[in-house]
Order: sequence, then structure tokens, then C-alpha cells
Amino acid sequence: MYELENERQQNCVEEPLVELKGIRKIFGSNRVLDDVNLSINRGEALAIIGPSGTGKSTILRIIAGLLAPDQGDIYVAGQQRVGLIDDSPDPIRIGMVFQQAALFDSLSVDENVGFFLYQHSRLARSEIRQLVDEALEMVGLPGIADRYPAELSGGMRKRVSFARAVIANPENPHDRPDLLLYDEPTAGLDPIASTVIEDLIREMQQGQACSSYVMVTHQDSTIRRTADRVSFLHQGKIQWSGSVADIDETDNALVRQFFSGNVEGPIHVVG
Repeated sequence: MYELENERQQNCVEEPLVELKGIRKIFGSNRVLDDVNLSINRGEALAIIGPSGTGKSTILRIIAGLLAPDQGDIYVAGQQRVGLIDDSPDPIRIGMVFQQAALFDSLSVDENVGFFLYQHSRLARSEIRQLVDEALEMVGLPGIADRYPAELSGGMRKRVSFARAVIANPENPHDRPDLLLYDEPTAGLDPIASTVIEDLIREMQQGQACSSYVMVTHQDSTIRRTADRVSFLHQGKIQWSGSVADIDETDNALVRQFFSGNVEGPIHVVG
């Protein structure tokens, strides 16, 4: 009996949070994803990299349940997903941080961060405000709840979107995300602001926010400072996967060209 229980627990630990099998997605005549297989494990920091326009953000939206693949299977915590996230809830919560922060300009930071709770919970406004203040403190932005997005820098807006992604209803522990998806979290930021965001992402992983995440990024520093494992997407397929340490050791021509910035190589520059 003990051995069976031990085996069951071991299998549970090893089961991927999310698994994509044979995923295809076509927009018009463009096959963006072509038989993509990808696993995301609990506690893992995965970066999906590759040239622009290769479907990296499309993968994030499919993982989030915002976009359905044309072919292939998606398993979330071992359970096959059918349809989109609105069709049937996943067994775990997946949060997403969009590239442009996607804040409501007409709402205060408080209303942006606590939007889901204000709309869908029975918590008192004072309780939600306290949770908002705690989330803002977590991302290093105490005391800004009454400001509006137009009053914030680009880096601050990014951090507000992080706070919104991790805020949870204490009456429903399942609201806290098990997996966060970051779409270009340091895009458009100067090197110092990028470092602040990179450090915050790691601090949130090591703290109480969310221990697993997938990130789409082009920036070398972000890849090296925030990822454990890297998957290279090109021409609709995962062409290479390895650890961050493997980046400088691999003979893969795609990876070497990507990180060197050389215009000569298998990645063709368009335009």
C-alpha cells in the first residue's frame, strides 16, 4: 500500500503543468505553428525565443486558453482541455501578463489591479483595497493605488499588470495562479528598467506569487537572468531546447545566429 501511494505521489509530482502535443495553428495561408510539442513543469521558468513573427505569442494564447489550436491536444495538470478557457475551467489557474500591460486608462491602479475581485467576488471594497495594496507592495509599488495609468512610467505599468495577474481572492485559494505567462515583459524598457522587471519576475517566483512561468522574449539579458530552460521556435516548430548554460555551448546554427545578431545564417531577415 505504501509503495503504491509513493508511486502515485511521484507520478503527480512529475506530471507537467501544461503539455502541448502536435499543436498546429494556421492564419489564412500562413501556418504559424506546425506540430509543436512542449511541456511546462511545475517550478520551471521557461523562455520561448525565436525570430519575430514565428508564433511565440500565439503559443502563449493557446496555453492561456484564449485561442484554440486547429489541431493537436492540450493537457492542463493531466486533464485534456476541450475548447477555450470560457468553455470549461482548467484544473489550475493560468495568469497572463500582456506585452502592453493592457491597463484600463479610465480606471485607477486600485480598480485595475482589483478588477476581477470588484466584478466577481463578494468581498467588501475595503477588503479588496487591502489585497490590492498587498499586491502592489509585492511588486515594489506601495502607495500608488489612487494613481491612473497615464501617471505611471512604462516600467511601473508593467509592474501593475504583474500585481493584477497574481492578486487572489482569499475565500477561493484556487484563484492564485499556478502558472504565469509573460509576453515580452521587458519590451520597450531601458536597460535599468529591464533589470528591475527581471529581478521582480525571479523574486515573485521565489516568493508566494507563482513558482512556474513561461516567457516570450527577445532580450538577451532577460533570457539569461529569468529563464531556467529555453525553447527556440522557428518555422512553426521547436527547433532546439536546452538550459541557459547550453546557449553558449550549442552548435545549433539557429541559436548561434540569434544570439550573435548576425544577418548571415539560416534565419532570413525579411525586409
